[in-house]
Amino acid sequence: MVHFNDIVSPDALATSLSVNGKKQLFQKIAALAARSYGVDADDVAEALLERERLGSTGFGGGVAIPHAKLAGLDRMCGVVVLLDPAAAFDAVDDAPVDVVFALLSPQDSGAEHLKTLARVSRYLREEAQVTRLRGAKSAEALHALLAGGEARDAA
Repeated sequence: MVHFNDIVSPDALATSLSVNGKKQLFQKIAALAARSYGVDADDVAEALLERERLGSTGFGGGVAIPHAKLAGLDRMCGVVVLLDPAAAFDAVDDAPVDVVFALLSPQDSGAEHLKTLARVSRYLREEAQVTRLRGAKSAEALHALLAGGEARDAA
Protein backbone atom coordinates (compact mmCIF):
# COMPACT_ATOMS: atom_id res chain seq x y z
CA MET A 1 0.00 0.00 0.00
CA VAL A 2 1.32 3.44 -0.97
CA HIS A 3 1.35 5.99 1.86
CA PHE A 4 0.75 9.71 1.38
CA ASN A 5 4.28 10.51 2.52
CA ASP A 6 5.51 8.17 -0.27
CA ILE A 7 3.64 10.10 -2.94
CA VAL A 8 3.74 13.66 -1.58
CA SER A 9 7.21 15.15 -1.54
CA PRO A 10 7.82 17.70 1.26
CA ASP A 11 8.53 20.35 -1.37
CA ALA A 12 5.27 19.67 -3.23
CA LEU A 13 3.27 21.44 -0.53
CA ALA A 14 2.17 25.03 -0.09
CA THR A 15 0.10 26.95 2.44
CA SER A 16 -1.57 30.37 2.18
CA LEU A 17 -1.55 30.21 -1.63
CA SER A 18 -3.61 32.90 -3.32
CA VAL A 19 -5.08 32.21 -6.77
CA ASN A 20 -7.66 33.90 -8.97
CA GLY A 21 -9.27 30.77 -10.37
CA LYS A 22 -8.72 27.17 -11.43
CA LYS A 23 -6.35 27.95 -14.28
CA GLN A 24 -3.94 29.85 -12.03
CA LEU A 25 -4.31 27.19 -9.31
CA PHE A 26 -3.39 24.45 -11.79
CA GLN A 27 -0.38 26.50 -12.99
CA LYS A 28 0.86 26.84 -9.40
CA ILE A 29 0.29 23.13 -8.72
CA ALA A 30 2.14 22.36 -11.98
CA ALA A 31 5.10 24.53 -10.92
CA LEU A 32 5.32 22.67 -7.59
CA ALA A 33 5.08 19.32 -9.42
CA ALA A 34 7.78 20.36 -11.89
CA ARG A 35 10.13 21.39 -9.08
CA SER A 36 9.41 18.30 -6.96
CA TYR A 37 9.04 15.52 -9.54
CA GLY A 38 10.83 16.75 -12.66
CA VAL A 39 7.69 16.78 -14.81
CA ASP A 40 6.89 19.46 -17.38
CA ALA A 41 4.80 22.21 -15.75
CA ASP A 42 2.85 22.97 -18.94
CA ASP A 43 1.97 19.29 -19.38
CA VAL A 44 0.72 19.07 -15.78
CA ALA A 45 -1.37 22.24 -15.98
CA GLU A 46 -2.89 21.17 -19.30
CA ALA A 47 -3.65 17.62 -18.08
CA LEU A 48 -5.37 18.97 -14.93
CA LEU A 49 -7.41 21.48 -16.97
CA GLU A 50 -8.36 18.79 -19.48
CA ARG A 51 -9.59 16.49 -16.70
CA GLU A 52 -11.47 19.36 -15.07
CA ARG A 53 -13.35 20.00 -18.33
CA LEU A 54 -14.98 16.56 -17.87
CA GLY A 55 -16.46 17.72 -14.57
CA SER A 56 -15.38 19.52 -11.43
CA THR A 57 -13.08 17.67 -9.04
CA GLY A 58 -14.34 19.85 -6.19
CA PHE A 59 -16.25 17.35 -4.06
CA GLY A 60 -17.65 19.68 -1.42
CA GLY A 61 -16.77 20.99 1.99
CA GLY A 62 -14.07 23.25 0.58
CA VAL A 63 -12.04 20.30 -0.78
CA ALA A 64 -10.91 19.46 -4.32
CA ILE A 65 -8.93 16.52 -5.70
CA PRO A 66 -7.84 17.48 -9.19
CA HIS A 67 -6.11 14.54 -10.87
CA ALA A 68 -4.55 13.56 -14.15
CA LYS A 69 -2.48 10.87 -15.81
CA LEU A 70 0.81 11.93 -17.33
CA ALA A 71 3.06 10.30 -19.90
CA GLY A 72 6.60 9.90 -18.63
CA LEU A 73 5.66 9.73 -14.95
CA ASP A 74 6.92 6.53 -13.30
CA ARG A 75 5.04 6.72 -9.98
CA MET A 76 2.08 8.34 -8.24
CA CYS A 77 2.82 11.92 -7.16
CA GLY A 78 0.83 14.33 -5.06
CA VAL A 79 0.76 18.09 -4.61
CA VAL A 80 -1.15 19.52 -1.67
CA VAL A 81 -1.97 23.22 -1.35
CA LEU A 82 -4.01 25.27 1.08
CA LEU A 83 -5.62 28.33 -0.48
CA ASP A 84 -6.09 31.62 1.31
CA PRO A 85 -8.53 32.97 0.41
CA ALA A 86 -10.63 30.03 -0.77
CA ALA A 87 -11.26 30.02 -4.54
CA ALA A 88 -14.35 29.40 -6.65
CA PHE A 89 -14.14 25.87 -8.04
CA ASP A 90 -17.59 24.80 -9.32
CA ALA A 91 -17.67 22.23 -6.52
CA VAL A 92 -20.72 20.00 -6.13
CA ASP A 93 -21.92 22.14 -3.19
CA ASP A 94 -20.88 25.43 -4.89
CA ALA A 95 -18.64 26.21 -1.88
CA PRO A 96 -15.26 27.77 -2.58
CA VAL A 97 -12.27 25.45 -2.18
CA ASP A 98 -9.33 25.93 0.19
CA VAL A 99 -7.88 22.40 0.49
CA VAL A 100 -6.52 20.92 -2.75
CA PHE A 101 -4.87 17.50 -3.08
CA ALA A 102 -3.73 17.08 -6.68
CA LEU A 103 -2.90 13.53 -7.73
CA LEU A 104 -0.67 12.84 -10.74
CA SER A 105 -0.42 9.27 -11.99
CA PRO A 106 1.52 7.41 -14.67
CA GLN A 107 -0.34 7.09 -17.98
CA ASP A 108 -0.92 3.33 -17.56
CA SER A 109 -1.85 3.29 -13.85
CA GLY A 110 -5.52 2.34 -14.21
CA ALA A 111 -6.36 0.46 -10.99
CA GLU A 112 -3.60 2.06 -8.89
CA HIS A 113 -4.80 5.55 -9.91
CA LEU A 114 -8.39 4.76 -8.91
CA LYS A 115 -7.37 3.11 -5.61
CA THR A 116 -5.17 6.02 -4.60
CA LEU A 117 -7.85 8.51 -5.61
CA ALA A 118 -10.34 6.63 -3.44
CA ARG A 119 -7.92 6.69 -0.47
CA VAL A 120 -7.33 10.43 -0.85
CA SER A 121 -11.08 10.96 -1.08
CA ARG A 122 -11.76 8.89 2.07
CA TYR A 123 -9.04 10.76 3.94
CA LEU A 124 -10.45 14.15 2.92
CA ARG A 125 -14.06 13.19 3.70
CA GLU A 126 -13.13 13.11 7.38
CA GLU A 127 -13.89 16.57 8.71
CA ALA A 128 -11.34 16.25 11.52
CA GLN A 129 -8.54 15.54 9.00
CA VAL A 130 -9.49 18.51 6.86
CA THR A 131 -9.70 20.77 9.93
CA ARG A 132 -6.18 19.69 10.95
CA LEU A 133 -4.88 20.32 7.43
CA ARG A 134 -6.47 23.79 7.39
CA GLY A 135 -4.61 24.55 10.62
CA ALA A 136 -1.19 23.86 9.06
CA LYS A 137 0.70 27.12 8.73
CA SER A 138 3.72 25.73 6.89
CA ALA A 139 4.59 23.09 4.31
CA GLU A 140 6.46 21.20 7.04
CA ALA A 141 3.39 21.10 9.28
CA LEU A 142 1.27 19.99 6.32
CA HIS A 143 3.69 17.16 5.51
CA ALA A 144 3.75 15.99 9.14
CA LEU A 145 -0.06 15.92 9.19
CA LEU A 146 -0.28 13.98 5.92
CA ALA A 147 2.28 11.43 7.08
CA GLY A 148 0.87 11.12 10.60
CA GLY A 149 -2.81 11.44 9.75
CA GLU A 150 -2.70 8.45 7.47
CA ALA A 151 -0.96 6.33 10.08
CA ARG A 152 -3.86 7.03 12.45
CA ASP A 153 -6.25 6.39 9.58
CA ALA A 154 -4.76 2.93 8.93
CA ALA A 155 -4.72 1.91 12.60
